[in-house]
Amino acid sequence: MQIKKYLGISAVAVLMACNNATDQKAETKDSTAKQVETVAVSGVSFKEAKLQSIYASYINLKDALVAAKPTEAQTAAKTLATELKNYSGCENTALIAQKIEASKDLVGQRKEFTALSSDVIAMFKHADLNSGTIFVQHCPMANKGDGGDWLSSEKKIQNPYYGSEMMECGAVVEEIKAK
Repeated sequence: MQIKKYLGISAVAVLMACNNATDQKAETKDSTAKQVETVAVSGVSFKEAKLQSIYASYINLKDALVAAKPTEAQTAAKTLATELKNYSGCENTALIAQKIEASKDLVGQRKEFTALSSDVIAMFKHADLNSGTIFVQHCPMANKGDGGDWLSSEKKIQNPYYGSEMMECGAVVEEIKAK
């Protein structure tokens, strides 16, 4: 039953991605000449500089939640919200990041992180990676047993939903690799 529920949630998440693959590829072609060099996060690099920045900001937010640092999570969410607002089609996802920024409560931040992660996971599944692997990870206990997903640049589980309470709760459910 849980697997069916998870697959259903995954299908909805793909449909709700802040950008569909065709729009993203068109934007990638248009912005190729404007790209600037950005530092890869743990070996993960994208063909599009804007996606590199969004990914780095997302990882900063995830790491702040892992460390149970709500003030750092607010700062990271603010940066992420700005980057998402400036990426065509991600305006609604930016609103979720703004909710995390506005919340001083770690529990509330982690709850909103679930919806944010669903959107960005769907977006990055269609992104053009230059190098590296993005790990989609899942904790079945997050959100009162409904589960929660997140992205990581490494296989090692560091749970943003529970932090030190259950740091290693979760598993890699998918790998997004450079083509």
